[in-house]
Order: sequence, then structure tokens, then C-alpha cells
Amino acid sequence: MKKLRTPDSCFASLQDYDFEPNYLMVDDTEGGELRVHYLDEGPSDADPILLLHGEPSWSYLYRKVIPILTAAGHRVIAPDLPGFGRSDKPASRTDYTYQRHVDWMQSVLDQLDLKNITLFCQDWGGLIGLRLVAAHPDKFDRVAAGNTMLPTGDHDPGEGFRKWQKFSQETPQFNVAGAIKSGTTTTLSQAVLDAYDAPFPDESYKEGARQFPILVPTTPDDPASENNRAAWVVLSKWTKPFITLFSDSDPVTGGGDRIMQKLIPGTKGQNHTTIINGGHFLQEDQSETLAELLLTFINDNPKAQQ
Repeated sequence: MKKLRTPDSCFASLQDYDFEPNYLMVDDTEGGELRVHYLDEGPSDADPILLLHGEPSWSYLYRKVIPILTAAGHRVIAPDLPGFGRSDKPASRTDYTYQRHVDWMQSVLDQLDLKNITLFCQDWGGLIGLRLVAAHPDKFDRVAAGNTMLPTGDHDPGEGFRKWQKFSQETPQFNVAGAIKSGTTTTLSQAVLDAYDAPFPDESYKEGARQFPILVPTTPDDPASENNRAAWVVLSKWTKPFITLFSDSDPVTGGGDRIMQKLIPGTKGQNHTTIINGGHFLQEDQSETLAELLLTFINDNPKAQQ
């Protein structure tokens, strides 16, 4: 598999992102390997909080959330999906499939030997993360979902997503920072916008960013639909703590929280919260609120009581 690797110089002196990079290799399924970047912060012997980002962001999205979680004594793992952030970027759009990304993130969990995981997932972080939960429920103690869903293609994805999907395929230049900006309620500084653009020195690095919107299952016969339906069978029996932390200003995923609360038994009795003044990228808009809600969720649901 041909791949691109963003030069380290692109990540020099990013605002509020002074974390130590970590790397591991995953099988690219074509006889080679991809280098995956991840953050690993906090005490190594603590139970991990896994933070999964989506499209077209990267672990930079969690830069203000991570210090709050580690200050409370938690270990935090935040990978960059292949094609994003400091991870290698497959050079062809056809290299990007839903299943490959699930498998690549599964390899990360296996290599790091993560267990007793608290997952927070947003956007594609949920499409991938909820599949991981369903495949290995024994590895996860709790799940928090924000502005995400596990679609099967059996229901209309909504006008907001269809517009995003159409735009992503038709725009001559894929403006990553612009996509982040349009999905937030706060004004982002130029330094922050530059940081979201940093992984993509030119358009050739953006094949994943362009491909991800059309990998979302929107028809019943999508290649990922059957596996997602199978995952829902597991999630419909999930009784461990599951909380929804959606925001109030996301036209793409609005209402997904109610579906999860209806279908997943572990949502019963949890303090589901609609975060005020948060866009699709609620980590950017309401990082402190999100972090505190995650800490409360963990504290309210100690493992011994599960």
C-alpha cells in the first residue's frame, strides 16, 4: 500500500499541543505496515480512557480534554486514525474502508493490551469505537458517546449529513480547517485552524478526509451494514454504563442520543446531558464541560458496582 507520512516539521509548535508522540505499526492488509500515532498520557497503571476522533479531525481535538482527565489520575489514549493527524496516510482513496479502520484500531487496542476501557467516541470515533465495543465487550467498562451514531443504512441519514456528503465529494479543494470551523459554535483562532490543517501539507494527503463521508452506510446494502447490524445486536444487550453527551447545535447527529437511550440497556439511569453551546465538534467548543462530565460518569459508575 502506497502511503504518505506528514513531515514532523508540520507539527512543530502547535498551540496547546505539547504531548509526546507515540507510534506503533499495524498491518495494512496488503503485505506492508502503517505507522499509527497515538497519545498516551497519565499514569501507565491506571485504567485507560480511550478518546476516538472522527472526520476530518485528529487527536489535537482532545488537547484541552486530556489534561483534565490525567489530572484526575486517569490514563488517556488518543490515537490518530490512519489518514489523519500524525498517522500514515494511505495514498489512494480505495485504500480507505470502514472495516480496515475497525481492524486497525483493534490492532492498536491489542498491541497496547488495553482493558477496563472507558470509551469516549465522537463522529467516526463512534462508527469505529462502537464496533470495537460490540466485538470485544469484555475489554470495555463504560461507553460515552457524543455526536455520533452506528448507522446501518436502514434509515435516512438526514439532510445535514447528505449536504456534507455532497460537499465533500464536489469541492475542488477539501478545506479541513474550514470543515472544523463550520462544525463549531465558537470562534477559532488562526493558530487552531492551522493546527487542524497541519497533517495535510497538500491535497494528496487528504484522500482519507474525502473518502470517509461516503464510507458511512446510507443504504441497506452498504458493505458495512451487515456488520453494523450485528454490532447493534450486541449493543442491544449492553448493560454496562453507557451515557450520551451530545451537544445542542449539531444538525448532523441530532437525535442520535435518543435512539441510543432507547435501544441500549446500559443507558438506563445515566445522567444523559445535552451540552449547551456545542457544535458537532463539542470537544473544541466545550472541552472543560465534556471532561468534567466524563469524570462524573466514571465516578458515578465504579467498576465494582457494574
